[in-house]
Amino acid sequence: MFLCVTQYRERVKEAAAMVCWALRRVGLARAHLARKASGVCRGHEHQPLGPRPAAPGAPGSAVELLGKSYPQDDYSNLTRKVLSKVGRNLHNQPQHPLWLLKERVKQHFYAQYPGRAGTPLFSVYDDLSPVVTTWQNFDSLLIPADHPSRKKGDNYFLNATHMLRAHTSAHQWDLLRAGLDAFLVVGDVYRRDQIDAQHYPVFHQLEAVRLFSRHQLFAGIKDGENLQLFEQSSRSAHKQETHTLEATKLVEFDLKQTLTRLMTHIFGDGLDVRWVDCYFPFTHPSFEMEINFHGEWLEVLGCGVMEQQLVNSAGAQDRMGWAFGLGLERLAMILYDIPDIRLFWSQDERFLKQFRVPDINQKVTFQPLSKYPAVINDISFWLPRENYTENDFYDLVRTIGGDLVEKVDLIDKFEHPKTHRTSHCYRITYRHMERTLSQREVGGIHQAVQEAAVRQLGVEGRF
Repeated sequence: MFLCVTQYRERVKEAAAMVCWALRRVGLARAHLARKASGVCRGHEHQPLGPRPAAPGAPGSAVELLGKSYPQDDYSNLTRKVLSKVGRNLHNQPQHPLWLLKERVKQHFYAQYPGRAGTPLFSVYDDLSPVVTTWQNFDSLLIPADHPSRKKGDNYFLNATHMLRAHTSAHQWDLLRAGLDAFLVVGDVYRRDQIDAQHYPVFHQLEAVRLFSRHQLFAGIKDGENLQLFEQSSRSAHKQETHTLEATKLVEFDLKQTLTRLMTHIFGDGLDVRWVDCYFPFTHPSFEMEINFHGEWLEVLGCGVMEQQLVNSAGAQDRMGWAFGLGLERLAMILYDIPDIRLFWSQDERFLKQFRVPDINQKVTFQPLSKYPAVINDISFWLPRENYTENDFYDLVRTIGGDLVEKVDLIDKFEHPKTHRTSHCYRITYRHMERTLSQREVGGIHQAVQEAAVRQLGVEGRF
C-alpha cells in the first residue's frame, strides 16, 4: 500500500495462511507461536490450482479459487483474465527478474540483520494467499470507511467480504498478532487501473516491518535508561501523540539507514537519495524515498513510523516500529531498464534467458527486444447515465484483448449541449510482444470489444 501519494489511486477476521516452513527455516516455528497464529499455517506454494476458475457470474453463483468457494454478490467484479493470474507467483519462479530482485533483498536482510543464535532477524513470507478479507485489506490498517482506496472501481472483490489483496500490508496485523516483530512479506497484489506500459492489474510488492522494545531502541544511547517510548501529548507533523520525540527520531533514523543500505546494495555505491514527506493512513510520520538514477530523481518506495493504534490492536502495546513497501516491477524496470510491464508475464526466451545468471548479484544488462509494429484502433461511445467507470472499460479491454493491448488512452471527451450526454473516445494500441499483428486479426478483437462494451457496460456505440 506504500505508494507515492501523487500516484495513490483514488482507490486491510480471517487470518491469512501463514508459512510454517518459513518459520521453521528462521527458527521461529515454536508451538506457542503457531497457536497465536490461530492455527492457520497453510502454505499455498505447493498446492495445485485445479481447474481454471469460472468466470464471475450473477449473484447466487460462486467462484472457485485456491481450493475454496466464494459466493458472489453485487460486489463481485473479478474477470477471468485476472483470475488466470492467481497462483502464477512470478516472484517465486527461479531466474525470473522479480525472483532475482526478491532474492537480493532477502539475502541483504539475512546478511545485515542477524538475530539471536545466528538465525536471521527478519522472517520472510512469500507464499501467503492473495485472498484476504476486506477487514484485513482496509480496517486493520486504519483506512477510513470513506477513503477512496476502498472503491469497488479500484479493487477486485470476490464478494462484499473477500477480495484479492490490494497490497501486502493486508497481512501486517496477522503477523504482528502472531508475535512477530521483524518480517518481510512478498506477494502478488491486484488493482484495477489504467492500461499502459507501467500499469498492470497484477503486480508484486515487497514490504517489511520491524518493531523495537524500549531496551532495543535505546541500547547504546547515552542516558538511554532514562528515555521512554511513549507519552501522552499532541500529534504534530513530526510525531504521533503517543510517541516521544526521542523514540520517533531513533525509529525514523533506523528506517532511513536500513533503506539507504538496501538501495545501495541494489543500485550500487554513491547513490544519492532524498526523502519527501507524505501521508499514509497507517504510518506517521511518512516518507517517500527517491533515488537519483542516471541523472533522474525517481520515487522507489513509501515508508514511515507505524501508527501505534495499529500496533496496539495487534497486541504489541510495549513496542513501536517502522514499515516500508515497494513495488518489485517498478524497481526492476528502473534497475534493468525494462520498458513494458507486460514483459514480466512473457514466455519469450529472448527476455527470460537474460536473467538466468549463476549469481543473483551478477549485473544484468537488459537488451531490449525488437519491437513489432503497433496496430491502433479508436472506439467512441455515449456513456450510460450512471454506473460507468473508466476502470470497467479497461477491465473489459484487458479481458478481451489480453496482453495484445499495449495501452489505452482517453483521447477525447464530449458533452452534448442539448442532451448533456457524455461521449468518450479511446485509442487502443495493440502490439504483440513476439510477432507482427495484422489489421484483420486486430479487427476481430476490436469488434469484440465494441460489442462487449454495449452489452456489458450499457454504452451506446458511435462506431
